[in-house]
Amino acid sequence: MRTIDWAGGAVEIIDQTALPEELRVLRLSTVEEMVEAIRRLAVRGAPALGVAGALGVALAARQHSGDPDRRAAAVETVRTARPTAVNLARGADRAAGRLPDGPEAVLAEALRLRDEEIESSAAQARLGADLVVSLCGGRPVRVLTHCNTGALAAVTGGTALSVVAELHRRGALDEVIASETRPLLQGARLTAWELDGLGIPFRVAVDGAGAFLMSRGEVDVVLVGADRICANGDVVNKVGTLAHALGARHAGIPFLVVAPETTLDPTTPNGGAVEIEDRGDDEVLTFRGSRTAPPGSRAVNPAFDVTAAELVTAIVTDRRVITGAPVTGQGAGIAARG
Repeated sequence: MRTIDWAGGAVEIIDQTALPEELRVLRLSTVEEMVEAIRRLAVRGAPALGVAGALGVALAARQHSGDPDRRAAAVETVRTARPTAVNLARGADRAAGRLPDGPEAVLAEALRLRDEEIESSAAQARLGADLVVSLCGGRPVRVLTHCNTGALAAVTGGTALSVVAELHRRGALDEVIASETRPLLQGARLTAWELDGLGIPFRVAVDGAGAFLMSRGEVDVVLVGADRICANGDVVNKVGTLAHALGARHAGIPFLVVAPETTLDPTTPNGGAVEIEDRGDDEVLTFRGSRTAPPGSRAVNPAFDVTAAELVTAIVTDRRVITGAPVTGQGAGIAARG
């Protein structure tokens, strides 16, 4: 089933906060419901957020069809629901460009974006698997992933996890080590759930074990996604990604970023220019409603980090493999789609 879709006049999403205990589908009929779902991470992942942004604007176009001012305010609320991932605002802006043509035109544009993301996942899978095989000599590989980059982060397929699935189909995968991804455990809760459903062998590791496992030769390649890729090649992704990149550099193994072209942001020069979302104390100091730190403790909780371009072996999109910065344009270091 699709992570996010339009059905009968509303948006339907898989509620990622309920997994793995329950596969719950939410039906979102208003802008307010969509924004709340985005903010509490019921829907997350850069490609899925792009579609959510576009479909949120489709809801705004219907909900406020007779009030341009309220409609504009609703669109802005959607596009700024989370600040770091570029796809959310980009998807909202794309759908909003059809507002003068009426609600049905807005919805049609949002559904085009949905369909493009489905095709994009399939293309990333092919290009990424080809690259891994070429870098690792064709032997079955041991992959380390971080956070969730599967169908739950897209519409179907995913980004980095779509490459894992393609390697598995080709008989070129040994196993996956899924880092748990503190503090909300997307790797342990979501990636493990998807890998289990795909019949792919995996083990879950604490985030801090990644570099050590790489150093003793238990990982052949690191595959991660991205929430924003800056013009100079810096990669903004779930916090913990930088540590895995440093571990891969120390171990001398490839560190590959898999993301659609829509995640490339030529308007942001480097990672230092990106607003990094801080999600507050409770995610770190509590677990499922129970406090895990002494009273009075404070937390620092950046949801993302920045991996410098020089630590990235290659970026795989749905169109090309990028092996050198800057990532914009079609210049040196860029291989066309295979």
